Amino acid sequence: MIQSGYYMTKFSLKNKVGRLLWQLVWVFFGRLSPTPFHRWRAWLLRAFGAKVGSGVHVYPGVKIWAPWNLEIGDGTGIGNGVTLYCQGRIILGRRAVISQGAHLCGGTHDYTRVDFPLVVGDIEVGDTAWVAAEAFVHPGIKIGEGAILGARGVAVKDLEPWAIYSGNPCKFIKKRIYEAD
Repeated sequence: MIQSGYYMTKFSLKNKVGRLLWQLVWVFFGRLSPTPFHRWRAWLLRAFGAKVGSGVHVYPGVKIWAPWNLEIGDGTGIGNGVTLYCQGRIILGRRAVISQGAHLCGGTHDYTRVDFPLVVGDIEVGDTAWVAAEAFVHPGIKIGEGAILGARGVAVKDLEPWAIYSGNPCKFIKKRIYEAD
């Protein structure tokens, strides 16, 4: 179940220490690992609570804020320079592609309040969906199965399944026709 728009108060000491430990481990054992060591990086993610399917390709240049809030389906690829800012949960379906430089942002702030409280929203990317290079996905967004968010597109509302979107904010371009092998 995807949650959208819930307030977070302060992060616990356990959360802060966990993120610090994760960052240290990722810098020395994830980012510095050779590119083909996808299984190794998947193992590191699992060791920190991520749910990671088989055949996943997480490249060494990926930035992940809190892996315990991350689920990655079988056969999914996450390119170098991707930021997974999982303040809320980020769920990536099977065979999804998150291209270089994309940013999935699970948190924002309520600008209508003087104290700017953190607002967290879960993000879901459906099976066989593609978030193209340097695209941005706002908190609480669901990208439907087979949908494409074009390069540098900005998703501010849910994307329907099997459709192509582009622009800032992204707009529907056309239906995606999928040809099976």
